[in-house]
Amino acid sequence: MRTPGMVGGSMLTRRLFCGCLPLAATIVASNAFAAAPDCAVFTPERRNAVSPAEAIERLKAGNQRFVSGATINCDLMAQVKETAHAQAPFAAILGCIDSRVPPELVFDQRIGDVFCARIAGNFVDTDILGSFEFATKVAGARAIVVLGHSSCGAIKGAVDDVKLGNLTAMLANIRPAADAVKTDAERTSANHDFVQAVAEENVRRAVAQLTERSEVLAALVEAGELRIAGAMHDLATGKVTFLA
Repeated sequence: MRTPGMVGGSMLTRRLFCGCLPLAATIVASNAFAAAPDCAVFTPERRNAVSPAEAIERLKAGNQRFVSGATINCDLMAQVKETAHAQAPFAAILGCIDSRVPPELVFDQRIGDVFCARIAGNFVDTDILGSFEFATKVAGARAIVVLGHSSCGAIKGAVDDVKLGNLTAMLANIRPAADAVKTDAERTSANHDFVQAVAEENVRRAVAQLTERSEVLAALVEAGELRIAGAMHDLATGKVTFLA
């Protein structure tokens, strides 16, 4: 037999509990954001204080956080508002369009941190050169990273000499890297090691072309105001390895 008031008391307890849920959720959500210093957007002053070498190290540290599951959670809408009228990214990244290699995520960067240019096969053309001349000489980015990745479809297409509409001309930009890799094994996309070697060679060639084909970028590197590096992303692990 229930005593008087138990039902009402039970309902009251439930109401209090349910009423507190939205408040608790709000508190949890607000506490989930990282501390202000970790989420501060880059200003020209903060960006200029980062050396080219430090810019590369920031990206390496970001990838380590990504791989270890310790990414920094910031209030992105707050960053949207803070960067609405100006930006000062510390680095620029040339990556592939592959959906599994979003540069901002694999390097654990947020709004306003990095410029990203993406094209299948992460190769260099005049549009990429112009974009990075803007990103560095005009906007002040301190480093450029050419980011290739394992099992790249564009690399496989170039290796197999695929012909398809405008894809044919696009893949022609990657063919020199495939031709440069020496192997006695099968020279097709079925050869994983060959595909990986071509992808790495393609990154190295893109790194070299950024200064060979741009006097603007070459001058910045010569002056010590810019560092350019190549790297490979492993789709299976998320790890980014910088090439020597």
